[in-house]
Amino acid sequence: MTSPSRLAVLASTALCLTAAHLGTQASPTNTLPQLLAQADVAELSIEQLGNIPITSVSRREETLAGAAASVFVITADDIRRSGATSLAEVLRMAPNLDVARADTNQYAISARGSNRVLANKLLVLVDGRTVYSPLFSGVYWEAQELLLADIERIEVISGPGGTLWGTNAVNGVISVTRRSARYGAEPLVSVGTGTHDTEIAARTGGRLGDSGGWRVYARKIHRDESRLVSGASGVDAHRGVQAGFRADWSWDADRLTVQGDARGSDIDQPPEPRRVAGGNLLARWTRQLDDGAEVRLQAYYDRSNLRQEVGTAGFRDRLDTYDLEFQHALQWARHRIVWGAGHRRTRDRAQNFGPNAFFPEHKTLAWSNVFVQDEIELRQDLALTLGLRHETNRYGPADTSPTARIAWRATPEHLLWGALSRAVRAPSRLDREYHSPAINPILRGGPDFVSETSDVLELGYRGRPTRDTSLSVTVFRQQHKGLASIEAAAGGSFVFANGFEGHTDGIEAWSSTQLTERWRLHAGATLLRQHLRLRPGYAAVIGDHPDDGDPRHWWSLRSSFDVTPRHSIDVALRRVASRHSPAVPAYTALDARFGWQATPQLNLMLALSNLLDPKHLEWRIPSMPVEHTRSAFLRLRWTP
Repeated sequence: MTSPSRLAVLASTALCLTAAHLGTQASPTNTLPQLLAQADVAELSIEQLGNIPITSVSRREETLAGAAASVFVITADDIRRSGATSLAEVLRMAPNLDVARADTNQYAISARGSNRVLANKLLVLVDGRTVYSPLFSGVYWEAQELLLADIERIEVISGPGGTLWGTNAVNGVISVTRRSARYGAEPLVSVGTGTHDTEIAARTGGRLGDSGGWRVYARKIHRDESRLVSGASGVDAHRGVQAGFRADWSWDADRLTVQGDARGSDIDQPPEPRRVAGGNLLARWTRQLDDGAEVRLQAYYDRSNLRQEVGTAGFRDRLDTYDLEFQHALQWARHRIVWGAGHRRTRDRAQNFGPNAFFPEHKTLAWSNVFVQDEIELRQDLALTLGLRHETNRYGPADTSPTARIAWRATPEHLLWGALSRAVRAPSRLDREYHSPAINPILRGGPDFVSETSDVLELGYRGRPTRDTSLSVTVFRQQHKGLASIEAAAGGSFVFANGFEGHTDGIEAWSSTQLTERWRLHAGATLLRQHLRLRPGYAAVIGDHPDDGDPRHWWSLRSSFDVTPRHSIDVALRRVASRHSPAVPAYTALDARFGWQATPQLNLMLALSNLLDPKHLEWRIPSMPVEHTRSAFLRLRWTP
């Protein structure tokens, strides 16, 4: 929902295993996905972690160690050991993401700059389903209340992914993959409570014949209201419920997945709560062909209902999305080709109560695309990847996103890669059809607003400098054109326009070191410099600025230590530099988690957050600066 706080921000600144067997603890009948889910991160070797399978870089399964991109993987065990209670909080583990909590519900999350509560250059996928809103090309993080215990991995790519994933994959892609239900699902009951959060969740499942499985889950949460700098209540408590199911079958050469989720949340906001609700249904069919090729067909339907009523004013929006995608992957001689096409259609039904509005209220949008990518083996140790995507949109000419990527396996332990890519952020309804106020608007969408583009050069290294250490380093330059600005228009009003250009330079690096058999250290850092200027002929009144909401650096250090086979301690330290607009001081935060496997069926976890300071700012919403305070959370998980 486009809440007043989001509109104020607008107006003012306008992620089956292909590794070797994971150890002798698993029985010979365990499947590889089960082994990955059961494994403790601190017990896996650096080599085994490098062989974790990912799919978001090339739309086919490959190992993390062989991916020619800046990608960080958060595993299921990472999530369990994080102590996080939401997907957004889990993402703090990715060193290539800037994560800032704006209040109890809202987050500003991005990679490589352009961070906002309304961040619009980061594409987020859940099991292949795009979860961004066409209203503003961003993500309502308060609506992504997934059962974290069901997530298999999260792949976080920083850098362009437009060739394969399309519009909005400019600064990065987050791909969340939940576990297959083919092996059933162990029953789970999880209860947690703390100084700010309370949750209860349950899951069960079983087999479907010899080749299938099913599971169902439900989760209920309550998050207390935040506190403003003044000490007053933020009046933003969150009460939410989410439930869902998944069924998977496999027979001969075919695999079939059917899944769905339904959600509903009430979020306090004076004088009446706002409502965020919806649901989705997805089906995906995959066939392995005799020649090693694979075809995949995926379709999903998603409904989002947003409601906010403030007396006689307010906003309601019902968004129905229909998406169909076909993909074919094949190998021919030295070529590994993936190509496909897709079509997405949304029906948006906005109901304006004022003072802000979208005109027309009812709008149907459609995007069609075709893409192809070819990985060419030039030599046994050298591969060239070429790709192209062509995508249409209702707000202007079609967008083209090419990429060229080279990867050199210097030794079995060292990969060097480079890439040239283009990605685009297509216009949203906000850019074209927003009016504030509804009558005689002072600020409105720009009729000539077109896609923002970024041309990106990346150079990277991934490898193992030593047997017990992994390292990833990427340097990049992103050349931007047509970034959003707010320009003066006739009649004393202002409109959205493409008034800024410039570049973003940076370096991102992370490393894991196995200090002992049971102790691992993770470290990461990002340095960022953004230089924007007005394009000739523009004189922005409000818009992006070289010193906008992005910190110039952030770093993290995380320790995972198994004290005994039944006791574990995790500590995470992070530092974020200051933000200039909105003005937020630099801060350092220390979190800790203590885990105890009391019995084979019962696990207890205590998470402590913000141990260094009683409170600190992470983001500043105009007129509502929220400070995040020290907190504790205790969770009990029972798997009967």
